[in-house]
Amino acid sequence: MSYLGQRFEVPYELSGKTVRLVVDPHGARVVGVEDEAGVSLGQATALDVLANLDRVRRKPEAVPASTAMSGARSGPNLVELAHARYHGLKNGN
Repeated sequence: MSYLGQRFEVPYELSGKTVRLVVDPHGARVVGVEDEAGVSLGQATALDVLANLDRVRRKPEAVPASTAMSGARSGPNLVELAHARYHGLKNGN
């Protein structure tokens, strides 16, 4: 992400998500980052290219398969519904 030619980085948890830099137009500085709905997601840090060369990054902890599949999702499987609709099937059959 960049603003006025300066690049910024955000926490890795936001990787792959659409975010916006929040700027103070009077001070011409970045004051944070938010999602598409305007919810604050924290700080944006000015990118230090030299420090980033050897930086050790945190990696997210793996979620055990038993926890990930413990029914966190409920309702229809959207892929199966799309497949059924594409092939003209009713009720996924």
